[in-house]
Amino acid sequence: MYSEKVMEHFSNPRNVGEIKDADGVGEVGNPVCGDMMAFYIKVENDRLVDVKFKTFGCVAAISVSSMVSEMAKGKTLQEAKLITNESVAEALDGLPKEKVHCSNLGAEALSKAIEDYERRYGKMQSA
Repeated sequence: MYSEKVMEHFSNPRNVGEIKDADGVGEVGNPVCGDMMAFYIKVENDRLVDVKFKTFGCVAAISVSSMVSEMAKGKTLQEAKLITNESVAEALDGLPKEKVHCSNLGAEALSKAIEDYERRYGKMQSA
């Protein structure tokens, strides 16, 4: 059902935790499936120098959060904004059709964290 990559990220998730003095925080949830994600970002010179997450959810939700954090870390804000649910699912070698909504949550939580950072620091930029 799940790819080896999904299972690897579920068994050994990367960047789990919270950044206490985060520059941006994005939280999303899906009331239908119960998945909840929070992303925390630290930004220096418009680059994501640290990305952490806390996720309550299924195998796919945790794997997606881990993969999104890996994909975003070290990227500029503009590059990170280009991370899509499709690119996350592809990086995980696919997700079962009924779990694709989880990749939406990961990309959306990261996007909300970036928006929060831009709102806080007045750096609104177009994607």
